[in-house]
Amino acid sequence: MADIKITSDVAGRVCELLLGTGATVANGDDIALVEAMKMEIPVASTVSGKIKSVLVSVDDMVAEGQTIAVIET
Repeated sequence: MADIKITSDVAGRVCELLLGTGATVANGDDIALVEAMKMEIPVASTVSGKIKSVLVSVDDMVAEGQTIAVIET
């Protein structure tokens, strides 16, 4: 089993968390939405597995490349 970090592609504000710790995800499932320039950009899983931890909360500001969640494969 490996831990995979899921990162934000853009800097912005976390406006919604769609899945939480313990949820099972498939490759391509959206985990969170980040608001940037008045658009909501989804942060999707790049692997299938189980969410080990979510490292942000709603209204947190995130940087481009910041880890949003860790998935155990």
